[in-house]
Amino acid sequence: MRYTFLFPGQGSQKVGMANDFITSFDLARRRVDECNEVLGRNLFAIILKGPESALTQTQNTQPALFAVESIICDVLKERGIVPSLCAGHSLGEYCALYAAGAISFRDGLAMVAKRGELMSRAGEKMPGTMAAIVGLPRPKIQEILASVGGVVVCANENSPDQTVISGEVPAVTRACEALKSAGAKRAVVLPVSGAFHSPLMASSVEEFSRFLEPFDFKDPACPVVANVTANIETSGAAIKRLLVKQLTSPVRWVDSVATLAQNAPGTLCEVGPGSVLSGLVKKCNAALNVVLCGTVENVYSMVR
Repeated sequence: MRYTFLFPGQGSQKVGMANDFITSFDLARRRVDECNEVLGRNLFAIILKGPESALTQTQNTQPALFAVESIICDVLKERGIVPSLCAGHSLGEYCALYAAGAISFRDGLAMVAKRGELMSRAGEKMPGTMAAIVGLPRPKIQEILASVGGVVVCANENSPDQTVISGEVPAVTRACEALKSAGAKRAVVLPVSGAFHSPLMASSVEEFSRFLEPFDFKDPACPVVANVTANIETSGAAIKRLLVKQLTSPVRWVDSVATLAQNAPGTLCEVGPGSVLSGLVKKCNAALNVVLCGTVENVYSMVR
């Protein structure tokens, strides 16, 4: 049977995630030790016990989700559920690359820890925010964004009726008002620490590019759909370049789901906490169903 692994990104985290995996599987407990060793701090203390305010800090959220989603991926693989195709939303793309064998766990963890640190720093240097817009098509949103002034762009193209915008706080505020006047059902400012996937992250690009240089990116063992291109990527070298571009480029999830649908996705599995991607995939393509794999019980139901 074919499986497609989907990995959610920032916003899916919750205190206590993966606790059931850690109490149930030796490999999960080994990963906890490895994670804390690589980072030089006890990240899992925050993952399992909080406080939530600490877990939601970008520099903690990103390595936390990578570690947890990698654990779930490893448990699935240990039970014979191996991906034929992978995709991840923003941060989740690193988990997709780990699942596909393009990067090691230790390297991926170091990358996302650095990414989170740089994005947090960029948010302090160039304050910004993000907002979810529901009920307007992307072309109409882009037309309005071009008229409000300041830096504000489409950042996450999540579904045909949900787009996340990102940019300077005043520009996002003006855009939300204009979009609601144009018929948006909702324009909700998100609780984030920066304007991710926008030009305000540009200060991170050069340093992150230098940081990635020594890391070995193998050609993935199965195809991975990249956020930046929404295409299947099979070259490790190309993937490394795209991860740098991803910092300031939109997450093309609508187009990515279309690519998945065209490539015999088989059973789609949301490998991570919650059901965010399940809902987005359904809105993009009602014919696709996603199986949740965020708990031990979910995994056991897959192999019965």
